[in-house]
Amino acid sequence: MLPPSGAILHALARFDPLPSIAGPNAPVKPPTRGILATAGVRHARASVVRILGTACGLGVEGSGWVAGADLVVTNAHVVAGESDTVVQRGGTGQQLAASALVFDPHDDIAVLHVPGLGLPPVALARTAADGTAVAILGYPEDGPFDEEPGRIGQTQDISTEDAYGQGPVTRSVTPLRGRVRPGNSGGPLIDATGHVLGTVFAATTGTAVAGGLAVPEGVARAELHRALAGAGHPVSTGPCAE
Repeated sequence: MLPPSGAILHALARFDPLPSIAGPNAPVKPPTRGILATAGVRHARASVVRILGTACGLGVEGSGWVAGADLVVTNAHVVAGESDTVVQRGGTGQQLAASALVFDPHDDIAVLHVPGLGLPPVALARTAADGTAVAILGYPEDGPFDEEPGRIGQTQDISTEDAYGQGPVTRSVTPLRGRVRPGNSGGPLIDATGHVLGTVFAATTGTAVAGGLAVPEGVARAELHRALAGAGHPVSTGPCAE
């Protein structure tokens, strides 16, 4: 028997190598679904995209958010090792080719250039107060668009792993309380005003309370500056993430 290849592999369900990390947890009160009805969250829905690609022969799926004209922020592990990354508006239909302008495995974040995307951007927040209600937006489990209520904890520097599961590395993270599933990787945390407070990159383990970790808004802002300073030149997405 030979391993599956070609069309057989493409028929398999796509996966998201979402890391599972043992903390830190967000010691905040339980989230409520009221955040999902706010005007800011409703407006931001149109700016969340599905990201697809192939790495090491396997289909990878994740989420991303529009940060500027034809610019999308996602996780490095969502696009690692890909040469065929595409973006879907609304998670369905036309697949638009994307190339990486920034690929940062240390902080697990990437900035993609998607010509012809034509979606409205969402702005980054200037502050992210402990306990702020957020909506977790994305395309979990290779399914349709989903939104879950959450709350963020205090942004902190921790010793953990990078996008390839290597470490220890010291990096800044924002813990959150709320439901995080594979496919949420790269999706935004949106507050009631429609601003991005973080970019989901992992689920947390070792606790009965559902939660995850996000790349803080300050890190995303710095990477967007790098993307704009690079004059639109694509960069390598390295080897695939296992």
